[in-house]
Amino acid sequence: QVQLVESGGGLVQAGDSLRLSCAASGRTFSSYVMGWFRQAPGKEREFVAAIRGSGGSTYYADSAKGRFTISRDNAKNTVYLQMNSLKPEDTAVYYCAAGDGSRFYLYTLYTVRSRYDYWGQGTQVTVSS
Repeated sequence: QVQLVESGGGLVQAGDSLRLSCAASGRTFSSYVMGWFRQAPGKEREFVAAIRGSGGSTYYADSAKGRFTISRDNAKNTVYLQMNSLKPEDTAVYYCAAGDGSRFYLYTLYTVRSRYDYWGQGTQVTVSS
């Protein structure tokens, strides 16, 4: 069992930056693919970014490429999402997710919510114009 706790959300202006953190419990953190998803009001939860257990491979949604960076510190059981040049359309609840690395044998599977076994409670990010 893995428990995930997100932090770092808040209210910012367009163009600002935020860094989200997700702290995980458990002793096998490095074996999990970690992902960030977001859900805006009235919309489906969508993929943002993912990172493999070693931290060597990352994958981003088109909306995140060039502005967001996912990273992890396996010694701290923590994954981060650095978000720069934020836009009002980035406003959403951001969720951290963990999935067993063996289930992601194709890079496209990073975007599939059902591949992730554990989810955090979410952290609100609001970007004002």
